[in-house]
Amino acid sequence: MQKFIKKHWGNILFFGLMIFMFTPAGLPLRALLIKGVSFITSRVENLEIDKEEQLKLDNFQWQLVSNEVQSINLADYKGRVVLINNWATWCPPCVAEMPSLARLYHQYKDKIVFLFIAQDKPEKVQMFLQKNGLNIPVYYMQSNPPAMLQTGSIPTTFIIDKEGYIVVKKTGAADWDSGQVHRILDKLVDSIK
Repeated sequence: MQKFIKKHWGNILFFGLMIFMFTPAGLPLRALLIKGVSFITSRVENLEIDKEEQLKLDNFQWQLVSNEVQSINLADYKGRVVLINNWATWCPPCVAEMPSLARLYHQYKDKIVFLFIAQDKPEKVQMFLQKNGLNIPVYYMQSNPPAMLQTGSIPTTFIIDKEGYIVVKKTGAADWDSGQVHRILDKLVDSIK
């Protein structure tokens, strides 16, 4: 037995680590690994959708309510650049990308519309925002989103231009405060409708 352990100690250690990661005690390590991998892989991707593949929203009707119980409709922002981020407090990739989204929001909040759509209970979201010192506009769905904005995965982020075209659809975490995103947003903000 001792000979077997000496020969295969690396495999035993690996499988022991894998088992540990899927226990409640291993959750912090698992979350850290997911954050790291999703953040690294998302930095190399091109975010923009090719012009020929961009879809134009045919329906802007989407009722949302804010943390302050203010009702809005996506249609209110037709003709403006809109960034929609679907997220939840229990989603490690969502949590990983949130600081970069918050920085982006504070840099562009006067130029574009940010809709952070939480898939969570308002109390949990409020606690999460306070704990992490985030000051972002969070909304909850009051009606189903338009078909082109429906997603079964989080985080998913859409950027819609002034004409209603979806120019970015990114599933998974990304570095939203990057030069690439700034160039995309600057180009969209400066475009004439």
